[in-house]
Amino acid sequence: MLSSPHKPPHVLFLFSDTGGGHRSAAEAIIEALSRQYGERISTEMVDIFKDYAPHPFNRLPEYYPYMVRVPQAWKLGYRLSDGRRRTRAIIASAWLYVGRRVRKLVTQKPSNMIVSVHPIAIAPVLRALGSNHPPFFTVVTDMVTTHAFWYHREVDLSVVPTEMARQRALSFGIKPERIRVIGLPVAERFCHPPGDKSALRARLGWPVDALVILLVGGGEGMGPLEKVARTIAAADANHGHLHAALVIVAGRNQQLRARLEASFWPIPTFIYGFVREMPDFMRAADILVTKAGPGTISEAFNAALPMILYDRLPGQEDGNVTYVTSQGAGVWAPQAERIVATLQDWIQHPERRSRAAEACRRLARPDAASQIADLLAARLGVELKKSDSPYG
Repeated sequence: MLSSPHKPPHVLFLFSDTGGGHRSAAEAIIEALSRQYGERISTEMVDIFKDYAPHPFNRLPEYYPYMVRVPQAWKLGYRLSDGRRRTRAIIASAWLYVGRRVRKLVTQKPSNMIVSVHPIAIAPVLRALGSNHPPFFTVVTDMVTTHAFWYHREVDLSVVPTEMARQRALSFGIKPERIRVIGLPVAERFCHPPGDKSALRARLGWPVDALVILLVGGGEGMGPLEKVARTIAAADANHGHLHAALVIVAGRNQQLRARLEASFWPIPTFIYGFVREMPDFMRAADILVTKAGPGTISEAFNAALPMILYDRLPGQEDGNVTYVTSQGAGVWAPQAERIVATLQDWIQHPERRSRAAEACRRLARPDAASQIADLLAARLGVELKKSDSPYG
């Protein structure tokens, strides 16, 4: 633990690029800390697998995109490991192999506070720290069906995105006063209210008077993205029911992007790789067609953008589908034909799409990262100047 009175308190964020949501959550909180507290708090991010895990676990960020392409195997592994006794047994058996590297982490990275946005880091790091450890916070980046690895009784505070995640924490014996429901932190650029769609579309070069359907598959362009895109385009071209433009974000999947760009599209279609303009894309679009990733869902809530969910990762994303559909913010349509049917329904009954947009506004948590930053700062004893407050 740092003790120099001349240095600002230092916060260590534990994450890994096994899925885009962990890094994004940490970066959103760090961005809020910087915006609200400047140099009064210093921060650092460590990829627990890539930087400190022994071989072959240090390759997990590279393996992850391939692992999740076998969803049934992922589902089996997730469910077999999800339980209080099972997680303890897994950690105990792995400790002999990873313990030395975890101790190296806590020795090399002294800090005044540790924040884990990855479930696998929590128990091993707490064990390495021992009983006299700095404040240890977790920020749960799964919305509803949260894995048992997220919950540890020695955590000082567990920040969760939904009431369902809070109930899950309580079921694992976490004390109520150590749980806060705040929402999922997303980058500040996703937190502005929707603006003038026509102006945004004109700048992006999209049609101003068409229904714009935004189709994404996460940062890796996963799932049946290509089939969905072709089915939507064919339905509009053959039947003329949609009168839509299609915006496809292939992410880092360069092969997919190349195939899409080499194809003929019978409707106005705009194809992108990995983009930084996603906040404007969401604010300019009318409907989002996406896999059920928690970060994308939270960003869509902030943009009041109705969703059609076409895919999910079994285990941690199962509950996301239930949450979105039960709250009226979107529809679950795992087949391409059902996506088209939903699009046609929302066009014929625009009030249904309007209700979904309103549900998104109700579920939005644009201040989540700022509120989490305030919690961390308060625990560190760093005051927020009134002039710096994001709440006015």
